[in-house]
Amino acid sequence: MTTPYPVVSRIPEDQPFIVRPHLAKRLRFAGLASGGLTLFLLCLLGAAALDEDANRTGLLVMPFAIGVFFFLFVGFLTWLVSSGGPVLAAGPAGLWIKTRPTRGQAIWLPWEHIGLIDRRRWYVEKLLVVHPRDPRVSGGLGAFTAADTARLQALYGSGLTATLTFADKEEDEILQAVAYFAANRVPLA
Repeated sequence: MTTPYPVVSRIPEDQPFIVRPHLAKRLRFAGLASGGLTLFLLCLLGAAALDEDANRTGLLVMPFAIGVFFFLFVGFLTWLVSSGGPVLAAGPAGLWIKTRPTRGQAIWLPWEHIGLIDRRRWYVEKLLVVHPRDPRVSGGLGAFTAADTARLQALYGSGLTATLTFADKEEDEILQAVAYFAANRVPLA
């Protein structure tokens, strides 16, 4: 089954209003989160350094290796979510929204085919969630898209989300632009 809506590898850059991911905002948050874990691991490393048995058996290396792995993993995930081009674009006829949080694939939805747009929160991140009227929207977008959006689909009823927290524009500006272009054709919650 294929979706009846246009799907592209990246949101077109010629739209009147475009929202891109903001890597620096996401890195600041990732740095704070990983900084706490690093501090914890350094405490473990300090405690292990005081233990002579740990020095002999090489247990001092374990907290350091976990910290390095964690930093690389968080960096990779941050890059994956922040790359891939714009996350949302709106215009008078409808909007483009990424179908996968980790890559650039996007779908075009006319305003008349959107049932609801609302805001939700996942941990510290605020999201704009687009609920299409047509259930076929998610069909035919691929197995990787289904895997990427399964959590969002289960939590919010739609896997079509765009970040409000880690975007290059402020949340109020994004919401005002979406409301302006929707022109009362879509309920905004």
